[in-house]
Amino acid sequence: MLKQDLTVRNPLRLIGDGSEELLTAGSFGAVLARAGVGKTALTVQIALNSLLRESNVLHISLNDPVNKVTLWYKEVFRLLAEQYNVVQVKQLWDNLLPHRLIMTFAASGFSVATLEERIEDLSAQEIFDPQMVIIDGLPFDDATPATLGELKALAEKRKLHIWYTVTTHRHESPGTNGLPPQLQGLDDQFDIILQLQPEGSQIHIIALKHAGSEQPPRSLRLDPATLLIKKETQ
Repeated sequence: MLKQDLTVRNPLRLIGDGSEELLTAGSFGAVLARAGVGKTALTVQIALNSLLRESNVLHISLNDPVNKVTLWYKEVFRLLAEQYNVVQVKQLWDNLLPHRLIMTFAASGFSVATLEERIEDLSAQEIFDPQMVIIDGLPFDDATPATLGELKALAEKRKLHIWYTVTTHRHESPGTNGLPPQLQGLDDQFDIILQLQPEGSQIHIIALKHAGSEQPPRSLRLDPATLLIKKETQ
C-alpha cells in the first residue's frame, strides 16, 4: 500500500477538510485529557498523518526521554500498518523517519528563545526545517500567556503550526465556555481544541473548538485497546 492510500484511509481526516493539514501555518491546536487517557497517542497519530504527507514534524517532549517517544511512534505506526494491511512496512517507516525529529527539554528549563535558536541552527545547516511542531508537556500555569505569545510569533515567523498537549484533572469543572481552567482566557489562541473524554470503556474525541470549519467534525473515538482513532460508527 502506498503512503497516500494510508493517509486517505486515516479517520483523522474526518476532523479536518479531508485532504490537507488540520492546521495552517501560524496556528495552534490542543489535545486535552486527564493523565493516562491518550494525549500522546493522539498527537503521534496527528504527527504520522503529517509525516505521510512528507511534512517535517518536530516533536518536543518536556516529560519523556527520546527513546520513550520513539517507542510511541514505532508502536502506533505498527498498529496502523496492521490495521490497514500495509505490506512494505519497513520501507514506508524508513521513508518517514527523515521527516521527523524528536527533541527533549526539562520542563523547568524550556524556553522559546532556546527552542528558536535550535530550530534556526538546524535550518541553517539544512539538517531539519519543521513545518509542524508538537509540544508535549508544556505546563499551563500563570506564565503560559506570555509563553504562548512568544510561540505564536515563532510559528508565524517560521511558517509552522504547533500542537500542544494539555493535562486536565477530574476534580476541575469546565468554565461556561466548556473549556477547562487550563485554557480559560486562552481559547482565542487556538484554532482546534480536541478533548479526550472517557465514558465507560470508550474514549471519545470531542471537538471543543474547530475554527474555520463550516460544519462540526464527525464524532471520533480512540480504541481503548490500541488508542488508534476510530469512527464513532465502528
